[in-house]
Amino acid sequence: MTLETHPCFTNGCSDYARIHLPVAPNCNLQCNYCLRKFDCANECRPGVSSKVLKPLEAFEYYKSIKGNFAKLTTVGIAGPGDALANFEEVYKTLSLIRAFDKEVYFCLSTNGLLLPDYINALKAVGVGYITVTVNTLNAKTALQIYDCMYLDKQKWQGQEAMSFLLARQQKGVRKAKALGIKVKINTVAIPSVNTDEITDIAEWAAGLSCDVMNIIPMLPVAGTKFAKLPALKQSVLQDLRKSSSLYIRQMLHCNHCRADAVGCLKKEKGFEKT
Repeated sequence: MTLETHPCFTNGCSDYARIHLPVAPNCNLQCNYCLRKFDCANECRPGVSSKVLKPLEAFEYYKSIKGNFAKLTTVGIAGPGDALANFEEVYKTLSLIRAFDKEVYFCLSTNGLLLPDYINALKAVGVGYITVTVNTLNAKTALQIYDCMYLDKQKWQGQEAMSFLLARQQKGVRKAKALGIKVKINTVAIPSVNTDEITDIAEWAAGLSCDVMNIIPMLPVAGTKFAKLPALKQSVLQDLRKSSSLYIRQMLHCNHCRADAVGCLKKEKGFEKT
């Protein structure tokens, strides 16, 4: 598979389609801009899905959808929580699909906390594309962005926890690239919080041979700690992408995809009843 046949890794909004299977409801990181809901049919943003599927349900759903899209190249796991906080469900889902379809390509999104633990298993089941959300390289900034993380059935907070998260992200990305997996870095641009650091993230990503970067303007969501922050100005987003493009190729066609998105990016859909 080439980058041009993956709707998110390509340079433009292609005719190739993907399906996001919402089998990962749990999350191990609480972001201050994120509110996960499972029943918001009219919202288009990460963390939203009309329902959560069990692995067998997701497999049957994939089979029912596959014939509707001639260029369905990619199965993605993008939540509504973190894919690797639900590893058993994700692995079973992908294993079922791989036994049925030897050609489709697998992609998943993660905050990277558990990526070093599972990267070999992901490679073995056929995951060729991974998106890692990296919003800062600075533990002090991470304290502003993340409320807490959950690891080994414990809640972790504070600068030491954030330093651990950042180290795990870097280790996971390095291991993924060493295995030949394509890596996209997602960075949520949060006004007055991390916008001054985004070019540094781009340089860091390039240094690890990541393939593309997606700078996503934060969507203020009611009920979150960042609900009252202003929306990012389009001119600021353009400047960030321009300065970051000096280091790494930029994705310019992101749709803030739902965890149950289906089809081409330019023809966004949510969960389809069959």
